[in-house]
Amino acid sequence: MASNPMQRQARNYFLLGMALAIIIAGIIIAFLFMQMKKVNEQLQAEKAGTKTAYVLTQDIKSGQVIDSTMFEPRELKEAGIPADATGDVNTLLSNYSLCDKSGNNIYVDSDGSLYMNINNSKVTVYREAATDSYYTQGTNGEKSYIETVQKSIIAKVDMKANTVITNSLIARADEIQTDDVRRQEYNMLSLPIDLMTGDYVDVRFMLPNGQDFIVVSKKQVTVPDVNGAYLADTIQMNMSEDEILSLSCAIVEAYRMEASKLYVTKYTEAGLQEAATPNYAVNNEVANEIDKDPNIVQEAKNALSRRYSGGATDLRNNYINGALSTYGDTENLPTKVEESITSSQEARQQYLQGLTGAVTTGQ
Repeated sequence: MASNPMQRQARNYFLLGMALAIIIAGIIIAFLFMQMKKVNEQLQAEKAGTKTAYVLTQDIKSGQVIDSTMFEPRELKEAGIPADATGDVNTLLSNYSLCDKSGNNIYVDSDGSLYMNINNSKVTVYREAATDSYYTQGTNGEKSYIETVQKSIIAKVDMKANTVITNSLIARADEIQTDDVRRQEYNMLSLPIDLMTGDYVDVRFMLPNGQDFIVVSKKQVTVPDVNGAYLADTIQMNMSEDEILSLSCAIVEAYRMEASKLYVTKYTEAGLQEAATPNYAVNNEVANEIDKDPNIVQEAKNALSRRYSGGATDLRNNYINGALSTYGDTENLPTKVEESITSSQEARQQYLQGLTGAVTTGQ
């Protein structure tokens, strides 16, 4: 059927519109394709510039013991990752914590190899995979096996979640877990108001005449809780046999001595601060017990022997024994012990009350 000019014109406009729509759609599709290709290329380039690093999943504070469960792997831009970051946190922490039985550190070199400093010389340490043993090698090829132990790894500084872990942020803990270490509980020490689990402390003994001695140094404390309520007057510490006997001696002498004080002080940046050197010398009876105690490792006996000789002995004879003679009171010793154990620490209780809503003493 013949169409009139108006119909032909309408059909031509329709066909022209369809052609234009197809052309525009093609241009848009081509543009989108080019954009998608560009985005994919950028993603590929970014992926090529990423690296796996381990980041913290929680906040930790200076001196806190850390382990691999506190980290997770994450793909990050390589340009933003510190040069000494690690892509294998388990290997890092395991190798970094190694030392020999005497406490000499086994270090991780920049290329991942292990070494020790022996007589101011760098000696390579090898790992025997078949036996998981470590050894050094002599000039003639003989192996000298090392009896290794692992120290805890701590944070040098406070760190927030998502911090990338690096060698410069961690350190070895000062404590080596020797066979004579036990967890001890004390409820007769004067504690800082804000002392909490994970803090590092010294236990000090102040005499009435102003002399102040360090009994044990840089111990990490645990504040026990019972059903969600912190114990206001009780702490737990891992103590070696010689430390247990030294602190026991100081506790008895503190109770015997009027106006003396056995107290705890916190480290402000435990991860960066070295342990203080104890200078409290026990009395002759405890010194003899320590010398004969088979549970104390020889290294500790040697260190204690050095502490009790020379100036430390003079300090005991001139100050501690003198203070005991002047201020000593043995008749009321049992009563004083009981009073200390049952007494409350109101300021500390108020502090802990504000944290948990519940607080109790060690009774």
